[in-house]
Amino acid sequence: MPATFAAKAGDVLLVVDVQNDFCPGGALAVAEGDAVVPLINRLAGGFDHVLMTQDWHPAGHSSFASSHAGKEPYDSIAMPYGAQTLWPDHCVQGTTGAAFRADLDLPQAELVIRKGFRPEIDSYSAFFENDHETPTGLAGYLRERGLERVFVCGLALDFCVRFSAEDAKAAGFEAVVIGDACRPVDLPGTVEATTASFREREIPVINSGDIG
Repeated sequence: MPATFAAKAGDVLLVVDVQNDFCPGGALAVAEGDAVVPLINRLAGGFDHVLMTQDWHPAGHSSFASSHAGKEPYDSIAMPYGAQTLWPDHCVQGTTGAAFRADLDLPQAELVIRKGFRPEIDSYSAFFENDHETPTGLAGYLRERGLERVFVCGLALDFCVRFSAEDAKAAGFEAVVIGDACRPVDLPGTVEATTASFREREIPVINSGDIG
């Protein structure tokens, strides 16, 4: 059977937040987060363009539960830009937890987008901070290079992968999620909301074997 998505010159593999803190043993571990690494390494060989994101928080970031008296991880609070899930301290700048997995082998990556470095606002998407207004510059980078289709993979499916794919589509790019190269945080309702969002926005979720 032919591949559903034949690779072409304008394709990008966007590898989201494959960092120690999001893998087993990390501060905000995603179940089986490390399982995506061999698959992403293999996938990357089939793309001319590989980009990465890196969660990069200062200590005491406003999205950390420890920054809010009486709050626990995974509580939700109102921030000026909307509802914010509070997280365990994670991916603090310069720490081992913030580093990419040692077995993530992507020396060909052309760009690393660091996000979440502004103390007062969280950032899930590779394209915008959580206010949905402050850009990272990724859309401009893609447009200037004539790159049109973004295949998104990494951690976590129901947060940073989801919002990166949604924003890619909203910015006029073709967005595709490689489902077997992602894992979710899986808070109550988040996977279901992600599935519904992709369906509503007509963002396909494929398997790695569908790419040829």
